[in-house]
Amino acid sequence: MLPDPVPPPAAAPERTLCTDCGISRSADPRRCGRACQFIRPDYPALETRVHGRARDPARADELHFGPFRRMLRATLTAPRPGAQWSGITTRLAERLLETGAVDAVLTMAADPQDRWRPVPVLVTDPADLAACRGMRMGYAPLLQWLEPARERGFKRLAVIGIPCQVYALRALEAELGFERLYVIGTPCSDNTTTERFHDFLKLVADRPEAVTYLEFRADYHVEIRWADGRKKAIPFLMLPLSQLPNDFFPLTCRTCVDYTNVLADITVGYMGGEGEQWLLVRNERGEELLRLLGDEVVLRHPGSAGSRHGAVKGFLANVQRAAGGLPLRRMPGWLRPIVGWLMPKVGPRGLEFARARVEMKALETVVHLRREMPRKMKNMVPGHVWPLVAPYGVTPDDDELMH
Repeated sequence: MLPDPVPPPAAAPERTLCTDCGISRSADPRRCGRACQFIRPDYPALETRVHGRARDPARADELHFGPFRRMLRATLTAPRPGAQWSGITTRLAERLLETGAVDAVLTMAADPQDRWRPVPVLVTDPADLAACRGMRMGYAPLLQWLEPARERGFKRLAVIGIPCQVYALRALEAELGFERLYVIGTPCSDNTTTERFHDFLKLVADRPEAVTYLEFRADYHVEIRWADGRKKAIPFLMLPLSQLPNDFFPLTCRTCVDYTNVLADITVGYMGGEGEQWLLVRNERGEELLRLLGDEVVLRHPGSAGSRHGAVKGFLANVQRAAGGLPLRRMPGWLRPIVGWLMPKVGPRGLEFARARVEMKALETVVHLRREMPRKMKNMVPGHVWPLVAPYGVTPDDDELMH
């Protein structure tokens, strides 16, 4: 049974470049015009409002990852069963409820009929958060439930969301009327429908209906687990990506510029964690959240190794071919296992891996948006993106700059 399930969602208005964050299903769907990151985002203004300042290109890694106070590698001393990593995101939410800091947590649980389909839930009992552990794939209107939360009298709320949800939440935060809001963000770059994700599982796993866990790891492998306890790690290079349809990832995800969830109080991910979780503590409220874990969490400085430039250049070449309707360059079958074995040892690792992924997403944004919706370039591509892509020979035309 889902914890405190919310009513079935209303139908969403038909919109282009929409990830169904939930605002279009709310009482005033016109707010999308000023809340959506795919219309005319203003990251400097929102970063300043949330963190007290915008990202500073002179500070190491802020151009890539957004404003932060600290970056850490972290793991719970007692990892939670069923968690995607050690369970830090869920434990933060539990501690907020246990200490009375919030009245409810707005997050995702699994659909009772499909473990991969996300369903928004309002959780008031810390014990119910166990049902929210793990990854989901698909779209769910999380922010539609801000209004029901307020109607139920919840004045202090925690929200766990992905970047497109968090951007809209922050854009509307001042008018939502909550006395206190904690935002725990998870990184996100590529999403697809739950139905399409099932198609992907059929390509990579036998008995896909029994798969209980899938994760893209920082060691260049995808890990799959089955209900019977079996595990399998597939090198990225061995994934059957060329068999996926061109629109497997929608244009929204291919043009997202906020991989690291820069408007969260704390971002909990994996990219810079080298097998552990990666925390970006962004402001004082993020520090407050981390303090809730006390000695339940082991913290270390993140590492960095290798060079990202070759990997990013290769990615750009493939994106340009794909955007032009050409097939991806296929590595000879005999070479793939060798390169798959080498990449975790010589490729970018730790923070260098995270920088590589952010630059890849920035390049993907420019290439795909130029091809499919060039008139939106000047409104959708923030200024901080262009320095990320410049080292790869990608520069803006005058009519592509945001003013």
